[in-house]
Amino acid sequence: MATLSIIGSSAIIAYTIFQNIMKSPEMRPLLCLSFSDLLLGMCWLLGALLYGTPTANEDTVCYNLQVTGQIFYISSFFYTVNYTWHLYMDLKVKYNQNVYRASTVDCTSRIGWITVVLSSLIPLLLMVPVFCLGNTSECFHNFSQSHRCLLMHSPPPAMAELLPSASTSVCRILYFYGLIVFLASFLFSLLAILALLIRAQILYKRFVKSTGFLGDAQWAMIHMVEQRVRFYPAAFFSCWGPAVILVIIKLARPQNTRLHMALYVLQALTAASQGLLNCGVYGWTQHRLYRFRREVQRDADTQTPLLRSQKRFYTGCLASPESSPTPADAASTVL
Repeated sequence: MATLSIIGSSAIIAYTIFQNIMKSPEMRPLLCLSFSDLLLGMCWLLGALLYGTPTANEDTVCYNLQVTGQIFYISSFFYTVNYTWHLYMDLKVKYNQNVYRASTVDCTSRIGWITVVLSSLIPLLLMVPVFCLGNTSECFHNFSQSHRCLLMHSPPPAMAELLPSASTSVCRILYFYGLIVFLASFLFSLLAILALLIRAQILYKRFVKSTGFLGDAQWAMIHMVEQRVRFYPAAFFSCWGPAVILVIIKLARPQNTRLHMALYVLQALTAASQGLLNCGVYGWTQHRLYRFRREVQRDADTQTPLLRSQKRFYTGCLASPESSPTPADAASTVL
């Protein structure tokens, strides 16, 4: 799953490079999300490789790798919110331009750069105590299970008797601190995404009920944006839902049970697949848009000259509403 996630994230990054759309405001947040998924997939893959080839300092490496992975998936949470917000703003700009004929001031670029910086900086600051105090107190001795490099928030065994009691207390606090940070970050991201999703659905319904004239290509683009606003949050919840359920159950019942092991397996399959699912959503919506545009072009080629002239006339009216043609001009255009 980590390999497939790396391939999916790399495919989006390669597509933006080859299409020369890396600097596009629409693609920049998706590129940041894909890059975060790529780094997270590499962490998962490195953990699997360390699991198969034991090393001398495996305890230290696995502990720091787990903390690094937590930085990347919290960043992925925030980048998903950032991309959903950009999709909503894109839908809102199209609505204002097509329904109200209003020219909007584009301030999303500046806000987008601020959110990119915060999405990278906040997870790092949250995990600095786990890095510093964990290595100072040698908390990596608590991760002595054979699966410590594979599972998120690997449950620590009984505290080692060789460790001082103060270090044991610090490691236990850091362990639950990591769980709470993960859970709080997910809940914040989920609530923000749901709020944007509800507002996007309301805005899309206004689009449908509006009486303004929209061309087929415009409707296709609007429908594609609306689908991405729905499908990316669905992929986000499908990836991280099992991990969140496992954290909640572990906080309520710390003892290992069969349910814990089942959720560990499900988490390993889903949490490492966000890059793959995001690539699938983007590729599917792009394919739908490309196919719809081809159908529109084929339909335009089969239209009669009268229908094509009428379409050009109404399109010209929309392009310059301030210079409304007279009925005589309209009749001459149609003829």
